[in-house]
Amino acid sequence: MESQLIYKICRKAEWEIAQREGVFRGAPVDLADGFIHFSTAAQLRETAARHFAGETELLLLSVESAALGDALRWEVSRGGDLFPHLYGVLPLEQIISVEALPL
Repeated sequence: MESQLIYKICRKAEWEIAQREGVFRGAPVDLADGFIHFSTAAQLRETAARHFAGETELLLLSVESAALGDALRWEVSRGGDLFPHLYGVLPLEQIISVEALPL
């Protein structure tokens, strides 16, 4: 698949842990599923509404998909769409930007 920006919505507390550890290991749902859930730009709005409605102190992490190599897999999820899943930790140096995400 062609390289593109992919996005991870995370809570401020999860980001603070990542900053201390030097890697982002994922949210509790990521840890339970065995991979870090990402979304494309087109999938972000639905992901936010479905999984983060009413939450505050959210951040949007941007990552270039090609930088993640073979650990990134595109897998069928809701509605038959392909979603990017990272099987492994996300090194902070792979994150292009971190922005506040008001919902």
